[in-house]
Amino acid sequence: MKLDLEFIRKQFPALDNGYIFFDNAGGSQVAKPVAERIQDYLLNTNVQLGASYDISQKSTQRVQDATIFGAELINAKNASEIIYGSSTTLLLRLLSQSMVKTFEPGDEVIVTDCDHEANIGGWLQMQEKGIIIKFWKTNTKTINLEIEDLKNLLTPKTKLVALTHASNILGTINPIKEITKIVHEAGAKICIDAVAYAPHRLIDVQDLDVDFYAFSLYKVYGPHNAMLYGKKELLLELPGINHFFIGNEETAYKLQPGNVNYELCYGYIGYKDYLESIASKHFPNIQFSSFREKAIAANGLMVEHEEVLAKRLLDYLNTKSNVKIIGKKNFLKTERVPTISFVVDGRVSSEIVEKVDPHNIGIRFGDFYARRLIKTLGLEKVDGVIRVSMVHYNTLEEVDRLIRIFETIF
Repeated sequence: MKLDLEFIRKQFPALDNGYIFFDNAGGSQVAKPVAERIQDYLLNTNVQLGASYDISQKSTQRVQDATIFGAELINAKNASEIIYGSSTTLLLRLLSQSMVKTFEPGDEVIVTDCDHEANIGGWLQMQEKGIIIKFWKTNTKTINLEIEDLKNLLTPKTKLVALTHASNILGTINPIKEITKIVHEAGAKICIDAVAYAPHRLIDVQDLDVDFYAFSLYKVYGPHNAMLYGKKELLLELPGINHFFIGNEETAYKLQPGNVNYELCYGYIGYKDYLESIASKHFPNIQFSSFREKAIAANGLMVEHEEVLAKRLLDYLNTKSNVKIIGKKNFLKTERVPTISFVVDGRVSSEIVEKVDPHNIGIRFGDFYARRLIKTLGLEKVDGVIRVSMVHYNTLEEVDRLIRIFETIF
C-alpha cells in the first residue's frame, strides 16, 4: 500500500500554487480541515469561555475537545496533561520558570549543545538561582550524543535532563526511551523537544515514559500554536505562574497565563480529521476500533513515503565528492527523519540557497536556532548548513527537480 499523493495534496491548498516546499522543518503547510475548523470557530463560537449562555458553553466544550484530541494524538493518559501555548519556546520557558521554584542552589540540569535554543535558553536562566547547568556535548566524530557521556554527567544532584527527540539540523532520532530509563534510574526528570520529530512520527508518551514533551503544531500541519505534555502527578507538584487564584490542581491553566488561543486549539482537531481521512481512504475495508489505530495506519504510510524521498536525495548527495552531509549519510527510518543538511566544499551555504530561490523552491540556510551545534561543528563561517526538509506531501518529482537544479550550482 502506497500513499495516494493525489488525495494527500488535495488536502493542502497551498500545494497548488506552483511552489515546492522543502522548508517544512521551519513550518509545514496547513491541512484544509484545520483551516476550516478555525474559520468555523471564529465565525460561529468566538466568545469567552465559561459563561452560562449556550454559545459560551459550546465554545468551552470545543476548547476542551482540543485538549482531549491532544491527549489522543500523543497517547497521554488524561487531557489534563495537555498544555497549549503560542510556541514551544514559550511553553518550555514557562515550564522552566515554574520548575526552578522547586529546585535548590547546587541542583543540576543537563542540556545538550545540539538542541534548538528553545530547550536550552530557559534552563540556562536557572543559573541566576544557583542551579548548575551541564552540557551534554555532541561527539564531533560520530556527530551523535553518546550515552556514556550522559552517564558521566549524571550525579545525585541532577534534577532534569533536556534534549531533542530529533535534531532539526542532523535529522538524527535520539533513543529517547533508552535515555529516559537511564535518567529515571539516576533519579532525575526528562524534558523532550519533539519539534523536529512530531511531523514524521506518531508519538506515544506513555511508551516513552517521558516527563515533559513539547512540539509545535505549525510544524505538524496545523496553525501557529504549540503543545506541552507533562505527567499529571508532576504538573500537580509544580507551582503555578498564572493569577494567584488559579489553583495548583488546575494542571494546565496554571501554566497558561492569558489562557490559550481558542480558535487555534479547536482548529487543530482538523488534524484528527485529516489522519482519519487518510485511514479511511487507504484502508476502506478495515474496521478501526479507535482514532489511535487510524493514526497509526496513516502514519505508517507517511513514514514509508518519506523514506523514499529521503533516500533519493541522500543517494544523490552521496555521489558528490564536494558535498558533506551533516548527520547520517544514509536513511534508516529508525535513525533519522527526512530533514537533510549539508555543506559544499569551498562555498558558503547562503550562496547555494540563493541560487535555488528563483526556481520557486523553498529551501534554507543557517543555524536554525541550533547555533551551539553549528559552532560545535565549526560551520559558522560558511553561514551554517543548507537544509532540505521534506514531509509526506512532497513528491519524488519535486526531489528530482531540486536535484537537477543542484547539478547546475555545484
